[in-house]
Amino acid sequence: MPAFWHWFVAAGTIVFVIWCIWLITWSAKQGPQNVADDDLVGHKWDGDIEEWNNPAPKWWLYLYFITIAWAIGYMIAYPSLGNYKGMLGWSQAGQYEAEMQAATENYEPIYEKFAAMDFVELSQNAEAQALGKSLFASYCTTCHGSDARGAAGYPNLTDDDWQWGNTEAELLTTIGNGRQAAMPVLAPALGGDAGIDNMVKYVKSLSGGEADAEAMSAQPMFMALCSACHGPDGKGNKIFGAPNLTDEIWLYGGSTETIRETIVNGRNGQMPAHGDLFGENRTKILAAYIYSLTQ
Repeated sequence: MPAFWHWFVAAGTIVFVIWCIWLITWSAKQGPQNVADDDLVGHKWDGDIEEWNNPAPKWWLYLYFITIAWAIGYMIAYPSLGNYKGMLGWSQAGQYEAEMQAATENYEPIYEKFAAMDFVELSQNAEAQALGKSLFASYCTTCHGSDARGAAGYPNLTDDDWQWGNTEAELLTTIGNGRQAAMPVLAPALGGDAGIDNMVKYVKSLSGGEADAEAMSAQPMFMALCSACHGPDGKGNKIFGAPNLTDEIWLYGGSTETIRETIVNGRNGQMPAHGDLFGENRTKILAAYIYSLTQ
């Protein structure tokens, strides 16, 4: 924090506390003069609503002073005045690191025990699967859903259709290093709306759609522009993360409008890396849990 803001925050906080002390002290001394406790103070609203002279009880005022004293002690002990670190040396980052260290010491032996197991055996171990399910619920459901069935742009992990593969090595790489998939914009290369429409029809025909003459006219363009990633038969390539176009499973949707949008605008999908967050042991446990979803 720059020096100006440090002093701005510190001075503002101290001045406000002093002002609170003065206000409460001043208020405690105020009151109508020469008016008995059971008399009116002279304030009247709506013609018949009057205010009695009922000063706040002393214990109520004392609570305010206790609160202020607590605030002063807190500001001295903890970081609350700009760059001031506090006498106790506490920080959010320090507390987080301490809690993470304690959690690691408690749970890492458990993770190590399961991570030493064979991958397939691990995917069938009930206790390990409970841990994997907990990890999935904490870190993966935002994109893939609580039931792991995904959404538009987020793969369904339960249908045995794997864009990058589901072997142990492939899953560990996906979780640990993340994935980056890119579908390039093809509209300019297809020569206008007619070429785009024909390509859409051809792509739909690969998964059982009608293969009329217009659709088949786009086959040479598919071979030239798309086969390098999706293969000449459209069955995809896990090395590139290119989806299989023949199985009626669509990452972004299989409607004519969605396929056209994909071809015209391209797609960029990213699976973030979690290796540094999980470590090797938890990564393997989570991978085994995901593997088990299709077994």
